[in-house]
Amino acid sequence: MARLQRFIILFIVILLFPSIAGSYETLKKVRSKGVLRCGVSEGLPGFSMKDAKGRWTGMDADFCRAVAAAVFGDPEKVTFYPLTASERLPALRTGEIDLLSRNTTWTIGRETMLGLQFVGTLYYDGQGFLVRKSSGITKVSHLKNAAICIEKGTTSQANLDDYFRTKGWRYKPVIFESIIKAQEAFFSGQCKSYTSDRSHLAAVRSGVRDGSKTYAILPGQISKEPLGPVVRRGDDEWFTLVRWVLFALIEAEEIGVTQANVRAKAKEKGNPDLERFLGSSGNFGKSLGIANDWTVRIVESVGNYGEMFERNLGRGSPLNLDRGPNRLWNKGGLMYAPPFR
Repeated sequence: MARLQRFIILFIVILLFPSIAGSYETLKKVRSKGVLRCGVSEGLPGFSMKDAKGRWTGMDADFCRAVAAAVFGDPEKVTFYPLTASERLPALRTGEIDLLSRNTTWTIGRETMLGLQFVGTLYYDGQGFLVRKSSGITKVSHLKNAAICIEKGTTSQANLDDYFRTKGWRYKPVIFESIIKAQEAFFSGQCKSYTSDRSHLAAVRSGVRDGSKTYAILPGQISKEPLGPVVRRGDDEWFTLVRWVLFALIEAEEIGVTQANVRAKAKEKGNPDLERFLGSSGNFGKSLGIANDWTVRIVESVGNYGEMFERNLGRGSPLNLDRGPNRLWNKGGLMYAPPFR
C-alpha cells in the first residue's frame, strides 16, 4: 500500500503542481532536522548495504556521509532509507528523502519529466548479463528466446527491449519489484540470465558462495549507464552544494589529498590552489552556505574519490573491479572536476 501511495502522490504532484520545485529550501530543512535523509538501495554490495554490525557501507552510502560531513561536520548525521528501484524517484520527488544516492542512471527523461536533477556521475557503468557457466551461454546472442530476470523501475528493461528489437530477437522478460526478488529468481533457476549494470552483477555474484566459479558476466555491454546522486529540481542552493561535494572528492584525489594527510595539508602554506581547496583562503564554504573547511571534513570522513572506489569497489573490496572509465581524466578516465577558483 505504501508503494502505491507514493506513485499516486507523485502523479498528482507532477500533474497539478509543476512549479512546486521552486519552493524547496532543502539545506535549511536538513539543518533544522539535524539529519540528512538519504535514499539508498535495499542492499547492493559495494554501493549501499548493511554490514554485520548494521552499518551502511558502500560507494553510495559514503557519498551520503560526505554530504552530511559538508553540512554538519559529522558524517554520521545520516538516516538511510532503503528503497526499491520503483520507490526511489517518487520518494525523492515527494520529499520523503533529501538526496538519492542509489546507483541511478542519469537520463533526459528522468530530468525533464520528473522534476529531478542529477548532480553528476559517481560511477560510469554499462548494462550486462549474468549467466551460469554450466549453461554454456557465452555471448548475448545465446539468450534469444530465453527468460531474463529484470528489476522493475530500472532502465534495464527499456535497454533490453531496444537492443533485442534492433537485432530481431525475442526474449521472455521476468520482472520483479526488487533487487532481492530478481536475484532469488535467477539463482533458483527461473531465468537463464539476470540483466543489470555490470557493477551490480559483479556485486550480486560476489554475494554467493563460489560466485566467480559458478557464474559469469558476459563480455561487452548494451548501454551507457552513468550512475549518480539525484536531487529535486528547482533548489539551486542544494543542487550546487551536493554537486560540489562530488567534485571535491574527485579534486582531492587529483591533487593528492587523502584521508590520512588532509589535516596536515590544510596547514601547509605557499600553494594557492591547495589553500583555496582546503578553505584556508577564500570563501567557497561561505558561498555554499556551509563551513569554510568543508572539503577537509569530507575527505577526513570518507577519503577522496580514489580511496572510496578502492575500498568499496576496487582492490580493497570483494568485487575487485577495475576502475576503467572511473579513473581520473589524467589517467585515461572520465573523472574530472571543474577548477576550485
